[in-house]
Amino acid sequence: MSADTSFAPHERALRHVASLSRGGPLDPALSITLNFHPDRTADGRPILERLADDGVYHSQFVTGTSNGGLTAHPGGDRWRWENRIFGGAYDNAAAHQRPVYGALDFRRSPFGAAPRFGSAHLRLRPEALARTTLCYPDSAAEPADFGVADRCSLVALAEADDRDTLDDYVEAQVHGPVRLAGDVEALVLDPGHRGTAVETAAGRLPFPVEWHPGFRLTVDHLRRHPDYRGPEFVALGARIAQDGLLDPRILGDAANTGRHDPQALKRVWHCLARFGRPSRSAPPCCPPD
Repeated sequence: MSADTSFAPHERALRHVASLSRGGPLDPALSITLNFHPDRTADGRPILERLADDGVYHSQFVTGTSNGGLTAHPGGDRWRWENRIFGGAYDNAAAHQRPVYGALDFRRSPFGAAPRFGSAHLRLRPEALARTTLCYPDSAAEPADFGVADRCSLVALAEADDRDTLDDYVEAQVHGPVRLAGDVEALVLDPGHRGTAVETAAGRLPFPVEWHPGFRLTVDHLRRHPDYRGPEFVALGARIAQDGLLDPRILGDAANTGRHDPQALKRVWHCLARFGRPSRSAPPCCPPD
């Protein structure tokens, strides 16, 4: 990659990843989705309220929060991965200049492309694809395969792979600020958040709210999968369930009590996200009441 500093960090990053990419162009109608938990907090503030106030979706380097690992600091894993993938383009950049992470929704899933990271998602406008870089598998796995909008073979790799359902996404890094008013098409929520503070806060955002079919998992079903994340997380899920049921709202309420290890709750969420989706015969979305 050229060291020409006349290009902004995000431009240098895009140019570098393009030089590593191969394949044909992606369908320009494909969306990037940013999955997250809408009932968590950032800097002590409800995350949707912070989004409404800031007007920008920030990276982990700014928020200090994540539904994955918390390694976004100089010398941390996330810093090291970005140094490798983007050819050092962001090494001296301010935190707010770094990319945000999502996934390419090539399966056009109502749950977003990477529900591993949360029950809700922001669906970006198709134009965001032009300033997005892609990799497969996840950047934490030291990927060797990369893509950009006009040069990408990653969808075929993902479709041919036999990874777990929660791990088979094509990771996307969106460069340049993600401004809510211009870059986001919709917020898609779990129906368990209807009538809650999450729905109220979502009403302040400058784009429509939609609803997906919902994640629901009975404790009986959860107990059939003790080996997925471990029996201790099955036991935790059973303790926090309400009337023998887990959904994103129930899990979020448990997280917000502060009484449970967030990493343990993350693994309960993995079980819910993996085994709590409706069958393929379910309707593709939940219409408004």
